[in-house]
Amino acid sequence: MCGRFSFTSTKEEVEQTLDLTLGQELQKSYNIAPTQKAYVVTNEYPQRLQAYNWGLIPHWVDEAKVTGKLINARAEGISSKPSFRIPIRSKRCLVLADSFYEWKPYGGNKLPYRIMMKDDRLMVMAGIWDIWKQGDQIFKTFSILTTIPNKEMEMIHNRMPVIFSEKQQQKKWLEDIPLQEVLGMMRAIRDKSLKFYQVSDKLNSIKVNSEQLHHEVLSPPTLFD
Repeated sequence: MCGRFSFTSTKEEVEQTLDLTLGQELQKSYNIAPTQKAYVVTNEYPQRLQAYNWGLIPHWVDEAKVTGKLINARAEGISSKPSFRIPIRSKRCLVLADSFYEWKPYGGNKLPYRIMMKDDRLMVMAGIWDIWKQGDQIFKTFSILTTIPNKEMEMIHNRMPVIFSEKQQQKKWLEDIPLQEVLGMMRAIRDKSLKFYQVSDKLNSIKVNSEQLHHEVLSPPTLFD
């Protein structure tokens, strides 16, 4: 599962990672929550950075509401799920982040952790998108794909986003490739690719969106207690 993430990367980092040319400065967010906008690159416009709402709305539903229910799409069985079977074949995207958050059960509580690339690079997650239109109403939305965790994430949660650490993977995800190749790409990032630390439980409130959420919490309990 991926229920919150952040994006504070620079325009230059995005341009270098994805071979894009961006005219605008990018908006930072330390606490991107379901229904909010986030930066994506779709297979329809692979040279353009766009902002879509997080929480897929299938194009075929009668009434569209940005509820954030379909924020994640499990890799297992995705090709047969009504909401995901068309997007996984023809509407794929890259979701940009510098980290994502996950909550680890501890006693009767859940402790939030920030997870990022070990080398602090831009994090590029696999996603699917759709566009719902009716009259003047248009909703552009996406889901983040999740899979079983690698060794680092096993210590925190039993799911994790599909992350592409190599340019070749990122480009291939946006290409017109057979479904079996797409399905084969949806696996956990290799072990020892990520780092993590505990952060403030102020993350729980979507009203809090400040650099403080990226600060490590050093007080016990720790992950290894």
